[in-house]
Amino acid sequence: MAKAKKRSAIPGSERAAVAGATVIGAPDPKERIEVTVVLRRRPSSEPFAPAEKMGSRLPGERQYIKREEFAGRHGAHPDDVAKITKFAAEHNLKVEEVSLARRSVRLSGTAKDLSAAFGTKLVHYQHAEGAFRSRTGPLTVTSGLEKIIEGVFGLTNRPVAKPHYRRRDSAAGGIRPHAQATPFTPIQVAGLYDFPTAVDGTGECIGIIELDTPSDPNQPAANVAAGFSTDDLTAYFAQLGIAAPSVTVVSVDGGQNLPGVNTDADGEVTLDIEVAGAVAPGARIAVYFAPNTDQGFLDAVSTAVHDNTNKPSVISISWGGPEGGPAQGLQTFDQALQDAAALGVTVCIASGDSGSSDGLNDHLAHVDFPASSPFALACGGTRLEGSGAAIASEVVWNDGASGGAGGGGVSDFFPLPSWQAGANVPPSVNPGAHVGRGVPDVAGDADPQTGYQILVGGQPIVVGGTSAVAPLWSGLVALLNQQLGSPVGYLNPLLYQRVSAAGALHDITKGNNDIENVGGYSARSGWDACTGLGSPDGAAILRALTTTGTAAGAT
Repeated sequence: MAKAKKRSAIPGSERAAVAGATVIGAPDPKERIEVTVVLRRRPSSEPFAPAEKMGSRLPGERQYIKREEFAGRHGAHPDDVAKITKFAAEHNLKVEEVSLARRSVRLSGTAKDLSAAFGTKLVHYQHAEGAFRSRTGPLTVTSGLEKIIEGVFGLTNRPVAKPHYRRRDSAAGGIRPHAQATPFTPIQVAGLYDFPTAVDGTGECIGIIELDTPSDPNQPAANVAAGFSTDDLTAYFAQLGIAAPSVTVVSVDGGQNLPGVNTDADGEVTLDIEVAGAVAPGARIAVYFAPNTDQGFLDAVSTAVHDNTNKPSVISISWGGPEGGPAQGLQTFDQALQDAAALGVTVCIASGDSGSSDGLNDHLAHVDFPASSPFALACGGTRLEGSGAAIASEVVWNDGASGGAGGGGVSDFFPLPSWQAGANVPPSVNPGAHVGRGVPDVAGDADPQTGYQILVGGQPIVVGGTSAVAPLWSGLVALLNQQLGSPVGYLNPLLYQRVSAAGALHDITKGNNDIENVGGYSARSGWDACTGLGSPDGAAILRALTTTGTAAGAT
């Protein structure tokens, strides 16, 4: 009998049991499952440090890696792929796809063979949010492979993210007395924020990430869908008096554009497209549909970042969840956003709609992930009132526990980035009072009471949430990229030094984001954990990114 090979745990793969979940059985041993194995970067004499390389240099002065060159410089090494291929063969697994640029190997096999390959036990659970498959403890592999594997995704199919989308008519008490009579179109919001008007995003591509949303809490994640209707887009942009943007659908891990299953889910997808498309109608839009799992979410983002066909220069993500889970998920997702920075792609991510608690009831403050990644442009929420080009009032969005509030706070996982060193990020309100990555970076109109007019399923509705802010900023980035002739890329270091020093953001100084009495954060002069550096003055940001010379503190 052959001697069993020694096994070692994959660092960061430890998964805890889900609170409130009940075991209801085991999957069929013959059930076919696909997983994505993410590998380390290839050893290289060239350090991969996009944050340090970007610094606060102007977009036109930055040196970005071309997508065609990325795999050979910072992707997975073919020798590591060969080791995983051998491992797969030893465990009756099939290699479905390999991407050196994304550092991913997609494997398929039976539940029995995958469990044996990764040294785990798969279990079906029932939870208030729906049924799902998961595991506990670490994953193990043949000793030596743990040094080349960054993470394994897909063994668990529990939904990992929620859309940060709020309908005005679903807020507690309906439309409040102080709600303005006429909600905004995205074009009107762009006017209040003085977005550049000499450009329309032509030549740019905006990538939008969309995930499945459960329509039935008793069904597993694989049985749900969401999407947009071309008829809605055609009618909506005709009402705005502008041409509908070109929209391309990209399927990731079997995700599809399937509108009509869940109206709220369709609202999220449609909101993202209609806001981004109204702000930058000349830009092409690529919508990446994927299952709402750790595998689907990561694969969608890495696919968009490395998409050499559509080549998005900015990506909008309106999905997320409380920061936590296995470290491999946080780290690998963060690495995908680092890839984006190196390629000159800006990633705008909603910071959440449940204030400083981020929707958890454990009496602690939480930031939303992936907005908490230092390589995300985290987008918070305000309540905006005004008309024409004049802002009458702008405060932190906070409509209470039922109505929602902009997410923000201090990361429990990511340390304080160098570019936030001078932002006076406060200690976390949680026990220990540590100082970590502060969220958000910027903000925009998100209160559904002063929300955006969109068209979904042929019906006009008014929506808000930080889901609207990510595509709003993505549209602005597309305009900036066209005007500058170079992608702004990793915008955070520029925002915290050159742009803020130029007074190119509306500083929000009133309000707070505590809606669960967990000890939230209050607005103040300068950066704060409710609205970041503030909402945009588009024309002023453009001037700040065009002005030559070194801003104070820039490197």
